[in-house]
Amino acid sequence: MTATLPNPGTLLEGAVEAAEKLFAAARKGVFDLVAKDGKADRKRLDEEQVAVHGLAWMATYVEALRQLKAYQARMAEEGRFGEMEHLLVQIGAGEYLNQLSGGIQMNQTEIIRPHDLHVSDADHAAFHTETVRKLTTGGNTPAARARVAELMSEQAGSASFGDTGLDETLTQIRDQMRRFADEKVVPHAHDWHLKNDYIPLDVVSEMSELGVFGLTIPEEYGGLGLGKESMCVVSEELSRGYIGVGSLGTRSEIAAELILGGGTDEQKNHWLPKIAGGEILPTAVFTEPNTGSDLASLRTRGRKDGDVYKITGNKTWITHAARADVMTLLVRTNDEPGYKGLSMFLAEKPRGDDAEPFPAQGMTGGEIEVLGYRGMKEFEIGFDDFEVKAENLLGGAEGQGFKQLMVTFESARIQTAARAVGVAQSALEIGLQYAQDRQQFGQPIFNFPRVSGKLVMMAAEILIARQLTYFAAREKDQGRRCDLEAGMAKLLGARVAWAAADNALQIHGGNGFALEYQISRVLCDARILNIFEGAGEIQAQVIARRLLDGVN
Repeated sequence: MTATLPNPGTLLEGAVEAAEKLFAAARKGVFDLVAKDGKADRKRLDEEQVAVHGLAWMATYVEALRQLKAYQARMAEEGRFGEMEHLLVQIGAGEYLNQLSGGIQMNQTEIIRPHDLHVSDADHAAFHTETVRKLTTGGNTPAARARVAELMSEQAGSASFGDTGLDETLTQIRDQMRRFADEKVVPHAHDWHLKNDYIPLDVVSEMSELGVFGLTIPEEYGGLGLGKESMCVVSEELSRGYIGVGSLGTRSEIAAELILGGGTDEQKNHWLPKIAGGEILPTAVFTEPNTGSDLASLRTRGRKDGDVYKITGNKTWITHAARADVMTLLVRTNDEPGYKGLSMFLAEKPRGDDAEPFPAQGMTGGEIEVLGYRGMKEFEIGFDDFEVKAENLLGGAEGQGFKQLMVTFESARIQTAARAVGVAQSALEIGLQYAQDRQQFGQPIFNFPRVSGKLVMMAAEILIARQLTYFAAREKDQGRRCDLEAGMAKLLGARVAWAAADNALQIHGGNGFALEYQISRVLCDARILNIFEGAGEIQAQVIARRLLDGVN
């Protein structure tokens, strides 16, 4: 059997059309399940959560296929669609089409099938067009995987497997960040993790010099004025080195987005140049104990007292809190119900250290020890009449905090998807190197199909997640609403990262379970991606509610 299928563009076009029809049937089926008076009912959405979330996953797969089709067309037009790209696209498309028909894994134990989404037998049968059958039977084959494995051996050490599709400028940025990560991060990341050390400030300083913290901040405020796609590239490469380093930029990205979207001119002129230049390190202080994603239930209060607000309450899961200089702090400033009473502050604080993490009056707290995602450390914080200048109320008006925060969700989820791609790429590279070095039964274990096949599927899914993430970023850069696309990229990227890390550890066998091996860290780091910036279940709920809005 030949490895490559002919006419990939034609096959993908037909496959996407069939997938869209299957999704339309599923969307109608789930809507009928949850509808009341012609609209999706909130109570029914919760009661039928499995089907509702399954619809979000099906939609994500369909969008992933669309982006594979778009990627193939761009690469072919530019003469960049080589054998590796061809094989990874057909393997990824074939596998995702098979899962659309037979069952999508929302996680290891929750598999959603068309009948769970109330797709009729006729609509399910209609999905299996000649084009779909060619990809489902001939896409992800042993021959295709074996040929990709050969190519991976030949290309070991390259920046990626399969052209990323980036233009020349973004490729240069990617290469620069990759060199920095390889030279300054990768050799030390595992030691930082094992010792639970902070990322050294000299590394933070070099990141600042490279423009990481001002990447998307407009030039008028001292930034580079680049788009969100560049942010994806930088986050991906730095996270490939170490997720903590890749995530340092997230703090600045969130703070800058909040200030750009909701700050006064004075606040923009004061804070943005300092963030862009790395002069100050921000942290996000939103979550509270027992509230999680339910921000409408926040209870930390801000009471106006002259020219300051006095903050009282508790916050948790605050990343890099001790070393941060300013907190984007979400609190309740009045008794309006739900989101209406929330306000956002730019709360200044002195830097702390392990001995005294919070050397500020009215502020106490301690470290939360975690499995992974180290290098910045996690904290719980207590406020007791902690003072924030009234002039640091974001936008100068109370009650705007949740609306201001909503502006950041798209970018935050796109960046998290990019971090997930970077972590998955790290797992692939570590797993491949081990598989090629490890000798068993007289040969490298990479020669065994169930080892090399795992790595091939990592490469295929990373290509898919990467293209979905870049697509969401381009939508954002073009000023279009992209919460749906950002959510899908984050949902899929997190699962891809976890699968890649888990399979790379499996390739290591018992050694993977030993703390001295890097893959043990990557597994721990990958696990957080399906939790922060919207847990997978919350993300699926948000996506599904958008999909079901307006169905008739």
